[in-house]
Amino acid sequence: MTNSNINNRIEKERDEARQVCDASGATSGECAAAWDAVEELQAEASHQKQEGEKSSFENYCEENPEAAECRIYED
Repeated sequence: MTNSNINNRIEKERDEARQVCDASGATSGECAAAWDAVEELQAEASHQKQEGEKSSFENYCEENPEAAECRIYED
């Protein structure tokens, strides 16, 4: 899931959570579950941000671990 895509989903879930809480009350289980979904998406976004994107070389080595330039030599 791309960063832009996850941010769009977070906004959508926030809107839905507000609607659920308005309809069922701020102390209802449905309201709590709706905000839990928002928190899970925010945690995923944070996790993806920490990982960062891989370089072209890292992607190449993942796809071609046998390539000479991707070999790792230990002392």
